[in-house]
Amino acid sequence: MRLEKIDLLTSRQKLPQGVFFKSKLSKEKNNFLNYLSDLRLKIDPIIKEDHSGIQISLIPQSDTWPDLQDTSYFSMTSELLKIDGSDTILYEIISAMLSSRELMIFPSYQELISAIHIRKNIVEAAQKTRLSFATTSAERPKDYWTYDGNTGFTILPEVSLKTALKKATQPSLLEQPYSFSCWRATEYIFLLALAQELETCNPQLLRSLQNQWQQCAIKSDAFNNAFLSHLGSAESPLPARFYIPGDRVWFRNPDPLSADVTGYEGSFVFYLGNGLFSNFWKKDQPFTLTSKCVEIYHWRDALVHDSDGDFQIDEAIVEECVEQTLSDPVKTQKVLAVMMRMRDPDDVFESGGCIDFQRTYVRNICQGTANISFPSMN
Repeated sequence: MRLEKIDLLTSRQKLPQGVFFKSKLSKEKNNFLNYLSDLRLKIDPIIKEDHSGIQISLIPQSDTWPDLQDTSYFSMTSELLKIDGSDTILYEIISAMLSSRELMIFPSYQELISAIHIRKNIVEAAQKTRLSFATTSAERPKDYWTYDGNTGFTILPEVSLKTALKKATQPSLLEQPYSFSCWRATEYIFLLALAQELETCNPQLLRSLQNQWQQCAIKSDAFNNAFLSHLGSAESPLPARFYIPGDRVWFRNPDPLSADVTGYEGSFVFYLGNGLFSNFWKKDQPFTLTSKCVEIYHWRDALVHDSDGDFQIDEAIVEECVEQTLSDPVKTQKVLAVMMRMRDPDDVFESGGCIDFQRTYVRNICQGTANISFPSMN
């Protein structure tokens, strides 16, 4: 462990910025180190302190440093360190957060810990999610949900929001999966992970969340504005291969014709760690970065006309094209050369690929520092 006291505001090193949490209590630095120790995670951070708080990042190592902006590095390291079970995902989450080139700022130590917990909850929920893809229809378990055109899908009285979300997204093997778009699916997983953490860190906010979904669902842009924040920007994009487990990731379809088909504008997924991304439709077949790029690329090759003469995507054709491309290293590299570029701005289709410049995560949630806001809180 290396300790340094510097003025954080004057530090302009092109090194990992990691995380910063506001604190005037030096014991919280030790709390975090003890947290790592209790998890038996072999992470050796560099800690910088000033009068306002504590910044923690990974120590650069000359032989491995360039790889810290590639998500696959952390899963390889966890194997070398023989980290087992659920500790593996915690290792990847914390390692990736501490190696972020954009400083991740938390208003308290507890917010940092809750953010880690939420990311772990997201990964576990996304791995269990099994849904049916649809953009024009949707169903929910009738014992837990009801629908109204004005309020959307709301939970029935006396029904736990957490239980209702699990029932909708994690059907048993004997049950048919419920219909979702990928965007709505990510919202339900965000909500589930949030509700699980709120049980212990902010029960009052959980009650407000429960009350909100009994009255009116929050979705789409309103959901983003109420619950989510972003790391990275168009002006300062994140590295193309840098993902923190629990990130929601947008892969854009850079082909204008197939992107005009509803539901194929792009794809929302969660990064699961170990180089894998969620597959809500085939949960046992998660995507790699390569297979996700190849799948979206081949949407352009699967355009067909429906009975009304409108374009649709034939998923069987997509699967066949993907299989052929992935079996040919030369074809795969040609596709990646196109798709691994940073995406164009919205409504622009020029030379961009499918990679987004930002990642999405949950806002602050703890008592006294939460910055989530929705109608039932007012």
